[in-house]
Amino acid sequence: MRRRSKLGKRLAPYALSAPGAFWLGLFFLVPIAAMLSVSLQTGSIDTGFRMTWHFAEYPSAISRYHRFFLRSLQYGGTATLADLAVAYPMAYWIAFHGGRRKTTFLLLLLLPFFVSFVIRSVAWQFILSDEGIVLGTLKSWHLLPSGFHVLDTGPAVVAGIAYNFLPFMALPLYVSLERIDRRVVEAARDLYASRRAVFLRVILPLTVPGIFAAFLLTFVPAMGDYLNQQILGGTANTMIGTIIQQDFLTNQDYPAASALSAILLAGVLVGIFLYARILGSRTIEEYI
Repeated sequence: MRRRSKLGKRLAPYALSAPGAFWLGLFFLVPIAAMLSVSLQTGSIDTGFRMTWHFAEYPSAISRYHRFFLRSLQYGGTATLADLAVAYPMAYWIAFHGGRRKTTFLLLLLLPFFVSFVIRSVAWQFILSDEGIVLGTLKSWHLLPSGFHVLDTGPAVVAGIAYNFLPFMALPLYVSLERIDRRVVEAARDLYASRRAVFLRVILPLTVPGIFAAFLLTFVPAMGDYLNQQILGGTANTMIGTIIQQDFLTNQDYPAASALSAILLAGVLVGIFLYARILGSRTIEEYI
């Protein structure tokens, strides 16, 4: 009985983690392996694709589309920084001054995001249109020139991305601020620290792991986004996600699209590795 009890205790963690491991392997590892395999194949949709270990697809994809990677990095980074500037004060106020209505304020923050992602992007297209409720009104008041427009520009794409991924930034920040021991803050105030000193020397350093986690969770999907670019941006603002989508669904160039996806995934993994090295791999789990 003791042997069976010890054996059961040893196997319990593996048995409990088996469903999650199976789910992760089936819907994450298998598709990634298939994507990497396709990236090394040659052929066409008519003749079929076969494995030829064609590694040249990777440098070719980088040389052809490097500017789209840089643009995606620029747009995703700008949108993430904008989300940080908006979400941090919001999360700070809810955590420290929300009182009993914290959950209500969080619900109000998330309420617009119960609507479809596509509908929210189309709503931004309506708001930013040349004769829309904002620009049209300002033009009628002669506050803007008649030829002024925002759609089909980089700022419009960045605005759409920042709006759609705001909860990915706000929620981890709120968790990190909520976890701060209020006694530490009170101790700093008892030592005659000003509000600015309390924030810069106590609150902000304690929320650095949450900031890193929120930045990572926001930047990763923002860099790979293509829907906002298609709705709010023009052909001059194409991002790498749009190129991958076109290669997969329109051009049916599966090896090139898979190679681009693998390069994008590798870049994301490098960012996660650097994050884990700086703050530890367990930190991000505490803020999700």
